[in-house]
Amino acid sequence: MSKDAAFADFIKELPKAALGLAEVTGYLLAGPKGQTVFFDLPAGASVPLHSHGAQWGIVVSGEMELTIGDETKIYRAGECYDIPAGALHGATVLVPSLVIDVFAEPNRYSPQG
Repeated sequence: MSKDAAFADFIKELPKAALGLAEVTGYLLAGPKGQTVFFDLPAGASVPLHSHGAQWGIVVSGEMELTIGDETKIYRAGECYDIPAGALHGATVLVPSLVIDVFAEPNRYSPQG
């Protein structure tokens, strides 16, 4: 994908997730068994170490350094990751990135507002 990659307009019309992270945008798609968040992440964004239910994700464009448990790896476009429930994890975004995360929790995030 090009550096100018963006999510489709219909995704950007989804409710924005209340994330508490400056300059990070997440478009929220929720169902009774989980949530999907389409993240638009600026370079330098950082998510501190934390844990919650199971999470699976894919980097659509860009790259980020992701720590899962004791392992730290750089993930690039097309690469997936699987975070087990309860695993300590955190990330630093290295370049502007688009990431899709699927959470096994139907209420992981709330819509803004």
